[in-house]
Amino acid sequence: MYRFLADAIVVVHFLFILFVVTGGMLVLRRPRLAILHLPAVVWGAVVELCGWGCPLTPLENYFRRLGGSAGYRGDFVEHYLIPLIYPANLTAETQYILGGLVIVVNLFFYLIIWRKIRIIKRQKF
Repeated sequence: MYRFLADAIVVVHFLFILFVVTGGMLVLRRPRLAILHLPAVVWGAVVELCGWGCPLTPLENYFRRLGGSAGYRGDFVEHYLIPLIYPANLTAETQYILGGLVIVVNLFFYLIIWRKIRIIKRQKF
């Protein structure tokens, strides 16, 4: 059961990161999602830019230890995602790049949303 909980946390963690990075596309279709997406983007960017760990990582490690597995050092991104993308260890510079990408990608989508709203407002007047 504990291994299942740890794996479920990994899935939720991954989906959250995916939402942070690409959620702007969802907001294009459903603008009310911005209420959830903007705080998620701020959290994701701050975690990366400040080098903080996500609270889901210690929780996952806790359940792994309870399930008889060893936990791991570092954070979710360093343990699961960086090995998929980069061969080297996670560095502060890499975290700055990831945090910057989160900001840039989402600024792009929110710029599109802002322009769309301006066009709609012009059409009403």
